[in-house]
Amino acid sequence: MRNVVILAGGSGTRLWPMSRDDRPKQVLPLAAGQSLLRVAYNRLLGLVAPENIYVCTVGAITDVVRKELPELGPHNIIGEPARRDTANAIGLASAVVARNDPDAVVAFVGSDHLISPEDEFRTAIEQGFEVVEARGRSLVTFGIEPTHPHTGLGYIERGEPIEGTAAYVVDRFREKPDRETAEQYLATGRFWWNSGMFVWRASTVLNVLDTLLPDSAARLREVAAVWDTPAREATLAEIYPNLRKISVDYAVMEPASQGKVDADVVVVPMPVHWLDVGSWAALADTYDADPNGNRTDSTTLSCLLDSHDNIIVTDDPDHLVAAVGLRSHIIVHTQDVTMVCPLSDGERVKELVAQVQSDHADYI
Repeated sequence: MRNVVILAGGSGTRLWPMSRDDRPKQVLPLAAGQSLLRVAYNRLLGLVAPENIYVCTVGAITDVVRKELPELGPHNIIGEPARRDTANAIGLASAVVARNDPDAVVAFVGSDHLISPEDEFRTAIEQGFEVVEARGRSLVTFGIEPTHPHTGLGYIERGEPIEGTAAYVVDRFREKPDRETAEQYLATGRFWWNSGMFVWRASTVLNVLDTLLPDSAARLREVAAVWDTPAREATLAEIYPNLRKISVDYAVMEPASQGKVDADVVVVPMPVHWLDVGSWAALADTYDADPNGNRTDSTTLSCLLDSHDNIIVTDDPDHLVAAVGLRSHIIVHTQDVTMVCPLSDGERVKELVAQVQSDHADYI
């Protein structure tokens, strides 16, 4: 049976101070008044049965997720007691889904993406399902055609098309490049952005994890074995925080693409406008710009004199943000924090959050 898991365990630190531990970016109303999680869920309707849509998130915000998506059944929220990166989140979700359906095919999508047109998204996921149903040992990822030499994303180099499918062989995964390298990638026409979305049989990825991450795989199977019993929470709390923290790209996709396991890695194109809302600069791409290039959300009140190319956001519609002679800065105001940084240092907000965690933990 076809299933979809929305990965919603990220902390969203680069969108601090709005994104906090108890209210991370995926549940904030950042998409025209809707949460990114709600948008991600609605995008899946009609693709699989509602009872086959799961959300994998951090246990501390399961109540927030449940409030945001009240239509989810109680067994459709998979709560991690700690963040141990995507390999473990995907392994856990795959094991839980396979417990009830050993032949389950599972798609994994993000909770922090804005995608249009949505019909093309659903078509690509359908094609991914079809590839996996026809080729049981395939691990499918999705490639986004790049529109510019992005240096904050990983890339997929595609090889030959696979006859009878919409997929291509993956030649290589490439890490986030510098600008010159990214420009070279675009010039070849062979590179797509790595979307971080996947489809595979739950049993296939669990077998791959048995080979590539055996200790974690064994412990995740222990958790899944007691998932529907009163021992679930205690077992999770004992096992999960001690798992090796590693991404699915490093743990699974890259070694599998190098022939290290009995699985093949393929890529299906997803011809959409795709925005990974991972930073203030990325989110500002959804805002309208004034004649001077300043971008604000629809509720922000601002007064800007001789100021250009700034991003200004506040969660208080009665709070005025005023600036004179400001160039290429980010200003984010909340009830208890005001954050200012040059636009060129937007990726360093994550470093700032680490410093605030050390010095002023109450504001995280």
